[in-house]
Amino acid sequence: MTVHFIGAGPGDPELITVKAQRLIASCPVCLYAGSLVPEAVVAGAPEGAKVIDTAPLTLDQIMEEIAAAHALGQDVARVHSGDPSLYGAIAEQVRRLKALGISYDITPGVPAYCAAAAGIGQELTVPEVAQTVILTRTAMKSTGMPEGEDLATLGASGATLAIHLSVRNLLEIERQLSPLYGADCPVIVAYRVGWPDEMYVRGTLSDIREKVRKAKLTRTALVLVGHVFKDHAFPDSALYDPEMPHVLRPKRTERAS
Repeated sequence: MTVHFIGAGPGDPELITVKAQRLIASCPVCLYAGSLVPEAVVAGAPEGAKVIDTAPLTLDQIMEEIAAAHALGQDVARVHSGDPSLYGAIAEQVRRLKALGISYDITPGVPAYCAAAAGIGQELTVPEVAQTVILTRTAMKSTGMPEGEDLATLGASGATLAIHLSVRNLLEIERQLSPLYGADCPVIVAYRVGWPDEMYVRGTLSDIREKVRKAKLTRTALVLVGHVFKDHAFPDSALYDPEMPHVLRPKRTERAS
């Protein structure tokens, strides 16, 4: 018996891996986070499968379902949104599985920040503008941030920021990042990426809070901040530069006359 942690992607049922689909279709028990994973993603569970929305359940109740499946020798598809490695809350589940001697594996999924970048048609790493992407969040009612992971510290890098779970904390984002990125730095709030009602609100650090307020977005949104979202006269990447040979494209030598 194995618990398969599965990344379902951001919401679009087609943004799921072939492996993830196969696992869902093979497991007699499917536990999915219904607040973030659409039913269409788990519609491929086998006929007669036990399919449970875990959104209203506690961790103890989820583990009870897994333990019951383990007693019957039934594999479990534990379906999370996006990629389980990012704010997937699998660490505490894995800890309990290890204590119970229950095997598990993890199948990655498309993270929301990647789907959002695709949705706006944007590369997040642009030559000589930003070559680093930082994935983070801010602390509100959730667990606190470790020392040194505040926005002021991370923002000092000038990197592109993908700020999760923080759409209701835009005032603090503006306060901490404006001195570093400038009040006119572009911000994109990506709402319910991959869902039929997805929305992208564009603004700057100085006005994005008001724009989001008017759009009435209060949850399930990702905040992207960075200078890469400006129009830049940036240089082409050296990857395809004919003057920059590499092992797959060695420099041509002139033939002797």
